[in-house]
Amino acid sequence: MTWQGFAALLALVVLPVTATAENVTVEITNNQPSGGFTFSPPWVAFHDGTFDAFDSGSAASPGIEAVAELANASVLSGEFASSGASGVDGMVPSPDAPPPFIPGESGSMMFDVGDASVNRFFSFASMLVPSNDFFLGNDNPLGYEVFDGGGNFLGPLTIEVYSDDVWDAGTEVNDIMNGPAFIVGQDATMGMSEDGVVTPLFDVPGVEGYLASIVGMETPIGTLTNALMPGELVATINIVPEPGCLVLAVVGLAVALRRRHT
Repeated sequence: MTWQGFAALLALVVLPVTATAENVTVEITNNQPSGGFTFSPPWVAFHDGTFDAFDSGSAASPGIEAVAELANASVLSGEFASSGASGVDGMVPSPDAPPPFIPGESGSMMFDVGDASVNRFFSFASMLVPSNDFFLGNDNPLGYEVFDGGGNFLGPLTIEVYSDDVWDAGTEVNDIMNGPAFIVGQDATMGMSEDGVVTPLFDVPGVEGYLASIVGMETPIGTLTNALMPGELVATINIVPEPGCLVLAVVGLAVALRRRHT
């Protein structure tokens, strides 16, 4: 077989397998510098586009409040399950203890999305720590399309989450000495309720002073030395085909080659 013939056969065998893969891996990386912010193991979901976890300018749901204040994703997962949306959800764990993704750390999880022609869209939510009620997440449920209407994989997909994409849940007053999570000596359940709305982080009045007040605070992984500034890359999310799909492609190629020679 000529090289041109091999390449054509590879395209016929490999592309349909990788394009229609229903198993994908979600990879998460903390891009903050040493001494920077961490974030909780993210809740992620592949869904039909009807589950809207939150909206800018509206009050946070109990699920988002639990993520933003206590890094507890179980309430949000319950909201997803009871919403009537089709899909699957779970958490991407950090590889080491303590649980938050520390600067430079990466973790991954494989997901079987089920019917990829239906569960086409991706959502995520994670607490930015230390803080009273800051979180990462996408307020547009249709914002990240992973599969098209035929179930074909559109990735690999890379989502870069910048500091400008972080949210204030509006559920707890920003006071680093009253109830923030992940600060040594503070009780994360004791913050003062705010009764506000979800707001882009740098649209919150006085947030620069609040962020500066966190610098020098002791956390379970050490002293925070980097104040979060506008334009900083906080996290990268990669959604890639499960390697097993590539194995199937190679097997299919081997079978096809064998058949050509018999």
